[in-house]
Amino acid sequence: MARPPPLGELPPDYTPPAQSAAPQILTGSLKSPLWLRAYFQGLLFTLGCGIQRHCGKVLFLGLLALGALALGLRVAIIETDLEQLWVEVGSRVSQELHYTKEKLGEEAAYTSQMLIQTPRQEGENVLTPEALGLHLQAALAASKVQVSLYGKSWDLNKICYKSGVPLIENGMIERMIEKLFPCVILTPLDCFWEGAKLQGGSAYLPGRPDIQWTNLDPKQLLEELGPFASLEGFRELLDKAQVGQAYVGRPCLNPDDLHCPPSAPNHHSRQAPNVAQELSGGCHGFSHKFMHWQEELLLGGMARDPQGQLLRAEALQSTFLLMSPRQLYEHFRGDYQTHDISWSEEQAGTVLQAWQRRFVQLAQEALPQNTSQQVHAFSSTTLDDILHAFSEVSAARVVGGYLLMVLPFLALGIGVDDIFLLAHAFTEAPPGTPLQERMGECLQRTGTSVTLTSINNMVAFFMAALVPIPALRAFSLQAAIVVGCNFAAVMLVFPAMLSLDLHRRHCQRLDVLCCFSSPCSARVIQILPQELADRAVPMGIAHLTATVQAFAHCEASSQHVVTILPPQAHLVPPPSDPLGSELFSPGGSTRDLLGQEEVTRQKAACKSLSCARWNLAHFARHQFAPLLLQSHAKVVVLVLFGSLLGLSLYGATLVQDGLALTDVVPQGTKEHDFLSVQLRYFSLYEVALVTQGGFDYAHSQRALFDLHQRFSSLKAVLPPPATQAPRTWLHYYRNWLQGIQAAFDQDWASGRITRHSYRNGSEDGALAYKLLIQTGDAQEPLDFSQLTTRKLVDKEGLIPPELFYVGLTVWVSSDPLGLAASQANFYPPPPEWLHDKYDTTGENLRIPAAQPLEFAQFPFLLRGLQKTADFVEAIEGARAACAEAGRAGVRAYPSGSPFLFWEQYLGLRRCFLLAVCILLVCTFLVCALLLLNPWTAGLIVLVLAMMTVELFGIMGFLGIKLSAIPVVILVASVGIGVEFTVHVALGFLTTPGSRNLRAARALEHTFAPVTDGAVSTLLGLLMLAGSNFDFIVRYFFMVLTLLTLLGLLHGLVLLPVLLSILGPPPEVIQMYKESPEVLSTPAPLAGELRWGVSPTLPQSFARVTTSMTVALHPPPLPGAYNHPASDEPTWSLAATPAASGCSNLTSRGPCPTTE
Repeated sequence: MARPPPLGELPPDYTPPAQSAAPQILTGSLKSPLWLRAYFQGLLFTLGCGIQRHCGKVLFLGLLALGALALGLRVAIIETDLEQLWVEVGSRVSQELHYTKEKLGEEAAYTSQMLIQTPRQEGENVLTPEALGLHLQAALAASKVQVSLYGKSWDLNKICYKSGVPLIENGMIERMIEKLFPCVILTPLDCFWEGAKLQGGSAYLPGRPDIQWTNLDPKQLLEELGPFASLEGFRELLDKAQVGQAYVGRPCLNPDDLHCPPSAPNHHSRQAPNVAQELSGGCHGFSHKFMHWQEELLLGGMARDPQGQLLRAEALQSTFLLMSPRQLYEHFRGDYQTHDISWSEEQAGTVLQAWQRRFVQLAQEALPQNTSQQVHAFSSTTLDDILHAFSEVSAARVVGGYLLMVLPFLALGIGVDDIFLLAHAFTEAPPGTPLQERMGECLQRTGTSVTLTSINNMVAFFMAALVPIPALRAFSLQAAIVVGCNFAAVMLVFPAMLSLDLHRRHCQRLDVLCCFSSPCSARVIQILPQELADRAVPMGIAHLTATVQAFAHCEASSQHVVTILPPQAHLVPPPSDPLGSELFSPGGSTRDLLGQEEVTRQKAACKSLSCARWNLAHFARHQFAPLLLQSHAKVVVLVLFGSLLGLSLYGATLVQDGLALTDVVPQGTKEHDFLSVQLRYFSLYEVALVTQGGFDYAHSQRALFDLHQRFSSLKAVLPPPATQAPRTWLHYYRNWLQGIQAAFDQDWASGRITRHSYRNGSEDGALAYKLLIQTGDAQEPLDFSQLTTRKLVDKEGLIPPELFYVGLTVWVSSDPLGLAASQANFYPPPPEWLHDKYDTTGENLRIPAAQPLEFAQFPFLLRGLQKTADFVEAIEGARAACAEAGRAGVRAYPSGSPFLFWEQYLGLRRCFLLAVCILLVCTFLVCALLLLNPWTAGLIVLVLAMMTVELFGIMGFLGIKLSAIPVVILVASVGIGVEFTVHVALGFLTTPGSRNLRAARALEHTFAPVTDGAVSTLLGLLMLAGSNFDFIVRYFFMVLTLLTLLGLLHGLVLLPVLLSILGPPPEVIQMYKESPEVLSTPAPLAGELRWGVSPTLPQSFARVTTSMTVALHPPPLPGAYNHPASDEPTWSLAATPAASGCSNLTSRGPCPTTE
């Protein structure tokens, strides 16, 4: 076999195999990185030939694997639980949430349903009887909601949360109280008699009308029932709770109402109340002591006079509390109303959800459109419904762009980039490539770039999974898997499809109807070749090029395929070169990475229209690259990108942290309107300070009081009214003990209680008697001598440790209203114990002690939290208070929605910076490993870092806040940016010549596929622009669009300029530049053209182009590489005897026929 021609004499477009590079490496002409990459390309060539041979099998297996993976869609779960989506995995919040659920279960104590009323005219005052009357109309419509499920009717009185229902020994009274006991409704209407209309309970007593809260006077009722039942304990309970006359002693909003009770202060005067004065300081439920609703819970947009008196407000709020599904299930378990329906917790949840949906619907429809007020209703169920509905995948939403899941569009944009690269390389296969090696040649030229970009993308998304937010971690891992699947499809399935199409074209079948042959291939007219005109060759280094420029077309009249070339030969002088003499001097191919010479593109004698031969590659070579690589253009590019970087650094200082819930809920929905109004007027958050087990509560009372005081002093904590004690279980417990101690002291002083009897004392005195004699010793539990020697609360305000858990049992059983108001949620719960003052057996003296507490909580309200900085400040203060308590031996942590969803911002920027730095390092290592050129890898990482900084800065100018979602996109931008940079850098690295020449060659080969990939990505993202979710538009569409545009500019503008200035030296060196002696080719075979030239010719050179007319039988293979009639020179082995098989210049064996 003849040896290959020397490197300096190879035809311009010839692409030798990777194996032929080894002899050059051994002689020192090539570098070891090139040899390693050539070896990798040889593997890719073998893979491509194998796919082409077995294309049908590969495609079948690929589709089979795709179908198998698609079966997973049947078991896919769409998560809409916000806690599961946003709580950091393994964080302290996650651990605290787990601890809370372990002790209390999955459900909260209650769920809230809210109504907010605002005027339709901005700034109008709502503190008027008319506005309160409309609020009553809406709240009353909502409170009368009934739903029918499981053959039962469910109304508010059955499912509402009732605070502290007392236990009464008298069965009839207990049933009546259970029916009458009011629901917890926080409403400004509770300042008036009309608040009783929202309570739906009623009871019946013989001889009087139905008892309802609108006509119930508790004092009068107890007096009427006194002769029939012993209600002294219940009377004392109501007196301690300061129930008084309940609602009938409050003014009427409408004193002309026929049912306005005579006991109302304005009943006789018939004057409307001063609403602002009545609401000043807040309102009370039926209990003045335990049910105080502060102004901030009821009124929004308040204005006061200089003395602090309330003047006006712009919003009213009412909150209905419902039981949790578990509470509802426990409440009706075993009840006669549910014994026939197999009552379960799931059914209880279904009842609550149905009631909430109906509640929102009726409340929003309660007021007509022509009123001056508007009502916004909200429940957690409706929010879940919206998120679930917009998370469902349907064809209509895909077409309309209303899809919550962004991953399919992102996968579409990223996955098609490499497909465009393969498609461009496949259509630009080197001339003379045997049919059996077309796919191998394509993968050999593009596989390295595809592998490098795919690996970087996968690394990028895997590194983005460092953000410990479940939703974003899942997104990152799914995106990494998608990139991996895209890589497998591009390298295996897509080449199999191209091979099948190549086989179809070889068989000359129609494109769509591949079972039918093309009618244009029926007959071929053979045209004899014309002689080469005798032309003199001027002296100089002449390079003889055979140009086969085939113009194949079908004549409709004769059904002939005609292939014509211009019958002339001529000399072409070196053309004018806008980039300098080296750009159009003999250069090398960029795709085979082994650096072969490409001669100057020659103008054909027969030219087509310029518009017909224009494409992106033509534009890149003849317009874009010459303009970009001029000296003044480089200066402009560097100045512009430097200015952009400077502005981005300033914009980075404008980026704020946060993600408002209004961004997550679709715009235009009533829930979005509610959340907007709530954020503006009622930025209040219920939180709790949870104390854990692991320490002695009885001996840590002082530390607990200090913890509460420290937490209460935080700026964001809403302080209680000056006239009200702190709303915590420890304060209520201590105050209750002090109250019964005072009653005991009075009874002891008056002689009603003695050492041996307490029956003549009061109920509270008798309770204190029983507690004072407790010793806490199991062997001797009672000591009567302690009646006068100890106090239930000492002078320092602390409870004796030996009485702590015994007294806790008594307090929980005797003060249900105080326990409910404290929201203590004890675990384990203290045992039930009933006090009977008339028990003479002595067994009632033994009080079981409660078990050591493992869970308790202090409730608080946070206010004024508008910006993320406010949340972060409140969280840091709360954490500092808990840390200080920890040093005192108290284990505590804050709990509530601010700590669930905003704690991520404490370390989000640090996590973001860490992920980006790790990713840039990984990108550098991957590029340096696969390119084996740290210089090039450093330039790529520099450009990627600039892209990330600029994207971050532009986010600041656009007002896009930093949250976990932009963090993932910013981190992933490093991997996505690789798609725009690696192809250009790889082409530059593997091209011989000067930096300008190599940058131009790299742009010529990569401009079209990179641009096509960017356009396809933008088209995929365009579908997101129509989403109703504002956060989809702002945080995905806008950010990803910016990322794509920045990647396109940096990859095709900035990077070529940087490479032309700072690029590494070429890996392939032209031999004719290293030695003055040019080797000649071996003797040609019969019919071959001689490529050797005399070594004695001068250094100046010209080129001779021989044009000839050839007839092909059969006609040229459709899709084969045929240069257009332009200045594109070609080299084809078809004119040589070796063209019938694989090239004689390659060490590869011929590929078998396609199967």
